Amino acid sequence: MVLSLAVHVLALAGFQKAFPSLLGPDRPRLYQLELIRPPVEDLQEESNPGAEEARLREESSPEPETPLEDTISLNTKDRRYVDYAGVIKDRLLERWSYPPQARVRLLEGRLLLVFSLSPGGEMTSIRILDSSGHEILDREACRAVRTASPFPPFPEQVRVQRLNIRAAFDYRLTSR
Repeated sequence: MVLSLAVHVLALAGFQKAFPSLLGPDRPRLYQLELIRPPVEDLQEESNPGAEEARLREESSPEPETPLEDTISLNTKDRRYVDYAGVIKDRLLERWSYPPQARVRLLEGRLLLVFSLSPGGEMTSIRILDSSGHEILDREACRAVRTASPFPPFPEQVRVQRLNIRAAFDYRLTSR
């Protein structure tokens, strides 16, 4: 029995040396890693003698002054658009109403649409992104946008060819 116990202790000690992470906590090993970036630019210039000229031409080519389009929401926080979005939102609220037939039928829903404006404020397109689930509510939101158009021309700080505006229309009945 003593011999068996001695053999087991020796086997356990040998097992612990062979697989130290399985039997007890192992001290964490720390590694230091240093990344060194090779001089890629030098390699490119040596392999392509015209690379410097091409790079200079790219840097001197002018960026387009007017981006083609931008998309905002009516609740934008972007300083370029805040005032203009507020004007559009006010005009929409003046023309938007809860359809009487939808109110009688207790229809509710939330609709998300996007409409596009030209720099002169004319609406060029309207598209429903997420329907309310009720055609009558969707039609009323589109009608409100159409009757509010044309909108004022873009202010000076808005320099796009087309401005897409996301608008959410939330139809909720409340009891008073």
